[in-house]
Amino acid sequence: MNNEKKKINIVELFIYIVSAELAGALSALFSGGFGDFFVKYREPPLLPPAWLFPAVWTVLYAVMGISAYMIKNSRAYDDDINSALKTYWSQLFVNFSWSIVFFGFEKLWLAAGIIIFLFTLIIKMTVDFRRIRPLAGNLNIPYLIWVIFAAYLNIAIAVLN
Repeated sequence: MNNEKKKINIVELFIYIVSAELAGALSALFSGGFGDFFVKYREPPLLPPAWLFPAVWTVLYAVMGISAYMIKNSRAYDDDINSALKTYWSQLFVNFSWSIVFFGFEKLWLAAGIIIFLFTLIIKMTVDFRRIRPLAGNLNIPYLIWVIFAAYLNIAIAVLN
């Protein structure tokens, strides 16, 4: 497998970033936002200020798009690329779904199950990406850490309420 870089296609890179950002934005739109969500429930320890969530997610979605673009344009075997990207798109869909279930429907325990499943998909994606392009995998480590933190918040809110 030859992992040399291809020339950057700015339009394709932009499409990958925008598609990831769009998944996040649509999820927020369909979930009805979360401005009033946290005032309804007892807050767990370590709950950050509300403004931090959209800031962090905006960066994480952009990084997800960049890493997927890196995989799509790697010189790995097509089967490896297709498998890794299938996991990427799957985790992006599960990520999209979690916000709607947690914030929109307020099904806290169902959302906890979804975010644990999301965590497993992110691990698989990160490992698959690392095998193809180590940097692409490593770029998703902050995402993995943030989802661990989000899972803690999800489960803690469910337990407290």
